[in-house]
Amino acid sequence: MELDEVMRTTFSCRSWTDEPVTDETVHEILELARFAPNGGNRQGWHVIVVKDRAIREQFVPLILPTTSVYLAQTQAGESPWNAVHPTSIDVEAVKQEMRPFPGVDEMLDAPVVLVVTVDLGRVASFDKDLARVGVISGASIYPFVWNILLAARSRGLGGVLTTYLAGAEAEVQKLLGLPEHHAVAAMVPLGHPTKQLSKLKRLPVESFTTVDRFDGPAFTV
Repeated sequence: MELDEVMRTTFSCRSWTDEPVTDETVHEILELARFAPNGGNRQGWHVIVVKDRAIREQFVPLILPTTSVYLAQTQAGESPWNAVHPTSIDVEAVKQEMRPFPGVDEMLDAPVVLVVTVDLGRVASFDKDLARVGVISGASIYPFVWNILLAARSRGLGGVLTTYLAGAEAEVQKLLGLPEHHAVAAMVPLGHPTKQLSKLKRLPVESFTTVDRFDGPAFTV
């Protein structure tokens, strides 16, 4: 598959067939992903290939409080887990509801489940002193995760970049034996999609690109 096609058709897959994915294929995917750009070439990522179903099952009660809030805020017309706009829901009460969330149960049986962490002692966080949620460290880990998804797609596989395990990071660190300075960046289930998508809906370039200033004219050709 050509790179342009891979980039245009890598979709968020949350349902997989029971066709296995070999360790050799997973290794090939990670072999390609490791060439992702990252700050200072420090390569602060670590990948745990979670094969033990008992461990996967322990992810579910760690995930559902976070996703329950996500669903409740969405239903309330809010942008979920937003750091700018305060929520109108009772977050702690909603966390106890443990609502089902698409893909969470399915990932228990996904052929491959990867947990990707980033060593915060090896990445630059230029925004660490700003009075807002930090985003800069993501530049040294999410290109790597995206490379995993692109490499998987090029092999006919599908996956999804999920971040909801981060809501219970301390528990995940204990469960997986992670050092305390390793942040849980993503959980990525992979496998053969039950349905292949070939066309994705995205906004045009002119809708999100301007010239010279945020309020400048749209960038068009």
